[in-house]
Amino acid sequence: MTFVSPAARAAADPAVVIGMAAIVRLAYEGGDLSPLLNSLVARVTADPDDAAALMDLSVILLATGQRDKGLELQAAALELRRDYRRPAKQAGGVKVLAVMTAGDFMANTPIDFLLEDSDIDLRLVYVDADSQTIEAPEHDVVFVAIGESVPNFPVLQRLEGLLRGWPKPVVNGVVERIAALSRDGVCATFADVPAILSPVTVRADRATLTRLAGDGAALPTIVPGAAFPIIARPIGSHAGHGLEKLDDAAAVGAYLAGHADPDFYLAPFVDYRAADGLFRKQRIAFIDGQPFACHFATSEHWMVHYLSAGMTERPERRAEEAAWMATFDADFAARHADAFKALHKGVGLDYFGIDCAEMPDGRLLLFEADVAIIVHALDPENTFPYKKPAMRKLFDAFQAALRDRVAA
Repeated sequence: MTFVSPAARAAADPAVVIGMAAIVRLAYEGGDLSPLLNSLVARVTADPDDAAALMDLSVILLATGQRDKGLELQAAALELRRDYRRPAKQAGGVKVLAVMTAGDFMANTPIDFLLEDSDIDLRLVYVDADSQTIEAPEHDVVFVAIGESVPNFPVLQRLEGLLRGWPKPVVNGVVERIAALSRDGVCATFADVPAILSPVTVRADRATLTRLAGDGAALPTIVPGAAFPIIARPIGSHAGHGLEKLDDAAAVGAYLAGHADPDFYLAPFVDYRAADGLFRKQRIAFIDGQPFACHFATSEHWMVHYLSAGMTERPERRAEEAAWMATFDADFAARHADAFKALHKGVGLDYFGIDCAEMPDGRLLLFEADVAIIVHALDPENTFPYKKPAMRKLFDAFQAALRDRVAA
């Protein structure tokens, strides 16, 4: 048994943090972070062992694009202690223990966003591949927040043993299912599902891409059945970093010259544009198998990102998203019911999200499935008035699922 009861722990209660949701909201809304930053720096100056202040400082740096410095402060905080608490704004709710690991915002499920303004008291405990126990503060239910990635794989392997026989309910506790959410793993899982287009995705090292750059005819032996153009991305990258469309062998050579990474994912490029020439991408979260609309972005570019798709500037695109959210259950979710059922069964987790698109032939084009997708309600209500009700519906369902686990 790896459970360490609160009574047996030598450490004090979890260090109280402001938390990701409050800090990122302030940054997202263009607020002045200086007073908070100065206050936290003053705390650390007065007490270098103030782990909570270090952790909140790391969130500020990560939120403002200072990744390396943010991770450095996070590591310093974790050297001091591994358990933290973000108290609920309202008293009386359940106590959720999120099992996390070190990393940026893509390393773990951003659960603080899902619990924002709720009565759920969030406790965070960090583990790594060498953890011998989970020194857990008092809690009612566990949520495994660690996402799939190359650095996280040994952590997930270790966590499987640490959670075995846990005395409280565990959400997303089948950690081998999380580990299987690599891009090539997801592709293999859904390759034979008729309702889903999950393009073949393979891992290729630098030597393989070098060979392809010299001989484009080798492509079908590297990516079975593929022809140019293909897409390439470094393994471990997120949010489109390093993702490019390569039209021929010469483009592969140019890509290698601009990226020093040792390993890459390769997949066929799928032209999923609609009849109007625009590309549309949807983000959907699944809670106990039920799908919830997160966002819908439209763009002229095949690599659709919500923040760069002109959603704030283009009212017609917001109107399309609003209509999609309003009719989601009766329209989009109904059309893709078979695909969603297959996704729930194939992923096999209590909570996860997907990025997808709708092909002209009606199939669901699956870009990725992950537990660490960013889901939030940060968009300004005056510009996106339709979003808050949709996100409230999702958050209420997530919180209800946690309470149901405790009640059961």
